[in-house]
Amino acid sequence: MRILVRGKNIEVTPALRGYAEKRLRKLAKFEQHFGEVQVTLTVEKDSHRIEVTIPIDGMILRGEETTGDMYASMDLVVEKLEKQLDRYKGKLRRRRVMAEGQPYIDEPLDEDEDFQIVRTKRFALKPMAPEEAVMQMNLLGHSFFVFTNAENEQVNVVYKRRDGNYGLIEPDLG
Repeated sequence: MRILVRGKNIEVTPALRGYAEKRLRKLAKFEQHFGEVQVTLTVEKDSHRIEVTIPIDGMILRGEETTGDMYASMDLVVEKLEKQLDRYKGKLRRRRVMAEGQPYIDEPLDEDEDFQIVRTKRFALKPMAPEEAVMQMNLLGHSFFVFTNAENEQVNVVYKRRDGNYGLIEPDLG
C-alpha cells in the first residue's frame, strides 16, 4: 500500500507521517486492492483536519475528521474508514469476482447493504457556467446540481461542501 501524506498550513513531521502510515496500514487487513492512498493534513486555527482518499477497484473510499488534535483526527478517520470497509467489503468482493469472470456465489446481503431507490427524476441539462449552476442550486435549495458545462460541453456537478464552499465535479473521460 502506497501512502502519500501532505500538509496544508502544517509541516508533516516524520512522527506525523509515521503515525498516519501505521494507522492506515491497519486497513490493509480489510482490503488488498488499494490504490495510492492520499492523506491531507490541514490546520486552520484550532482545527486539525485529516482527509483520506483511497481508490479501491474503481470505487473511492473517503473519510474526513476534524478535532483539536491531529492524532485524534487520524484515529477517528481510520475508525470511520474501517466501518466503511467492513460495510462494503462484501460488495467489493462480489464486484471483483464478477469482474474477474469467476463464478459468483450469492451471499445474503446485510440489511444496511440493501439500497432502495425511492425516486427517479428526469430533467433537461441546460448548458451553463459553473457559477450559474451554483446560483441555480441555491435557488432550488439543493446540496448539488447536475448541468452541462457550457465551457467544455460535458456533464458536471456542483455541490455544497461541509465547509460552506462549493465544489465542481468534472468527468475524466481519458
